[in-house]
Amino acid sequence: MSARRNEKARQAILSAAFELCAERGFATTTIEAIAGRAGVGKTTIYRWWPSKAAILIEGVEIARDASAGYPDTGNIQADLLTQTTNVMQLFDTDFGAIWRGLIAAAQSDGAAADGVSRILRVSIDECVARLAKARDAGQIRPDLDLEVAVELIYGPIYHTWLLRTRPVPASFMQTVLTALMPALAPAPGPA
Repeated sequence: MSARRNEKARQAILSAAFELCAERGFATTTIEAIAGRAGVGKTTIYRWWPSKAAILIEGVEIARDASAGYPDTGNIQADLLTQTTNVMQLFDTDFGAIWRGLIAAAQSDGAAADGVSRILRVSIDECVARLAKARDAGQIRPDLDLEVAVELIYGPIYHTWLLRTRPVPASFMQTVLTALMPALAPAPGPA
């Protein structure tokens, strides 16, 4: 099989896995169904991925990288608002159903847990790097534990999205960041 054909098959498998997981849920998506929808044999899938979780994790990484990067305008609140709004919009697509399924599967599936942890670690590291730059620019407190700040920023998103505690308006993260930023801001200097 040529490299071009391999890439076409790879894309077909990723698309099929995403479509099926969004339609059926993680638990009922199977390698057999993915192979059937992608028009490939199961052996082709297993040559590239050890499990359905691995296929979906790769697709999630691609989607996250395309949609949820960190801007750097020099204004940390504006950049966090842009990035968290992009995350929430991504969660409102089929990506959200797939990510929710992987998070649920991660509670008992080692491959899903490893992939979810890896994806979250990359996202946390990107946010910490952006917060460190803001700290160095004097926009946030120098003594702030940046990993705790990440939890404070993204905790409300995951709480409302995973637990479906309430409807989430488009202005949700503006409200969250407006409440949170005074706690992250450096203390005012002497007058």
